[in-house]
Amino acid sequence: MPDRSGGVVGCIVQFGGQTPLNLALGLQQNGVNIIGTSPQSIEQAEDREMFAAMLDKLDIPQPPNGLATETDGALAIAGRLGYPVLVRPSFVLGGRAMQIVYGDDELRHYMQFAVEVSEERPVLVDKFLEEAIEVDVDCIADIGIGGDTVVVGGMLEHIEFAGCHSGDAAMVLPPHSLGDGPIETMRRYSHAMARELKVAGLMNVQFAVKGDEVYVLEVNPRASRTVPFVSKAIGVPLAKLAAKVMTGETLPALGLSGEHWPQYYCVKESVFPFNKFPGVDILLGPEMRSTGEVMGISDDWGVAYAKSQMAAAPALPRSGKVFISLRDSDKEGVIPIARAFSEMGFELCATHGTAAVLQQEGLTVQSLFKLQEGRPNVLDLVKNNEVHLIINTPAGKSPREDEIKIRAAAVIYKIPIMTTLAGAHAAARGIRALRDKGLTVQPLQEYHR
Repeated sequence: MPDRSGGVVGCIVQFGGQTPLNLALGLQQNGVNIIGTSPQSIEQAEDREMFAAMLDKLDIPQPPNGLATETDGALAIAGRLGYPVLVRPSFVLGGRAMQIVYGDDELRHYMQFAVEVSEERPVLVDKFLEEAIEVDVDCIADIGIGGDTVVVGGMLEHIEFAGCHSGDAAMVLPPHSLGDGPIETMRRYSHAMARELKVAGLMNVQFAVKGDEVYVLEVNPRASRTVPFVSKAIGVPLAKLAAKVMTGETLPALGLSGEHWPQYYCVKESVFPFNKFPGVDILLGPEMRSTGEVMGISDDWGVAYAKSQMAAAPALPRSGKVFISLRDSDKEGVIPIARAFSEMGFELCATHGTAAVLQQEGLTVQSLFKLQEGRPNVLDLVKNNEVHLIINTPAGKSPREDEIKIRAAAVIYKIPIMTTLAGAHAAARGIRALRDKGLTVQPLQEYHR
């Protein structure tokens, strides 16, 4: 059956409180055949205990975790792993009810009010890998129909750090910052899991890369929402081929036996409905909030990213004033980014603490009051159309009121805003690429050629 991304799914997913396996077996008993990857394999990937056993068998690491069926058990696991932790129910779709938790009180609230927990419905408590790079890998395989071929369709490196839902994250294909080692490791792990699960059709894997370590976060033996993007990027109709594999044809017979690794960059950016909900905080997290996506493509990574921002709107500015307000842990990391903007001729302004750090590095920065301290503050500049880009990272797990007002104002006045250092770095690189190389357009077929 088709999924919402236009791909092809190998089995029925959760419905009416039943698991995919129970539903599928019930359908089989009623004479309905399930094509593609078997319900048993889907259960093996979705059931957290079975999934962990499979990874142990294949010697593939995953973040330290545990299963909890009640609050005390979740607290014990979090105490063993150390905060922050990522909590989520089994058989989650769209990141629903997934949350990054930073303390005992927050975890108690989650277990009591956010999800229904029981022996049949355990909650997975994962150690959250802060500042790890997340990567989505889309594969196609014919193992489940007796073939012997697994092909990686595409590897998409998230621009935001791990923790942002893959449906919301900006992504670049092929990876632009990872070395050959992690890329080959992800390829090897993907092949091993596709063979173990006997995949017939599409499979999506979510990895986290921290340093030289590669961890598996999740495996879905079905089409993902990134398949249409990957297909357009590489010029191969993955969903169409997967549908034929699911009906019994092998990949070599269909003319696909190796990877199509593009010599150009494709950036997927998400589109959000925040302008329809004034005042809502735009910070992204594990639960999906986007309603669409766009694509930027170029031989230069920075230009591809800038094109994606133009399509998603608002576009990156080529000149003007940049406002910077950061949590303490990001202030050292923003120095090279601020210097890059200054070298391109942008004016810098910042709240007192951030301004002091940047001024110590020899940068010229206009110092502004925080909203509760007085005026002039950033909202005055925003309303006067004096700010053209905002870099604002959250101060902690609970956003401060002035942070929410700043981010809401950016949406109202259509000012591009970056809420992570990774996003700010991408913006600086995109603006420099536009200024140095300009904007060119050519048909998609020319890239595929």
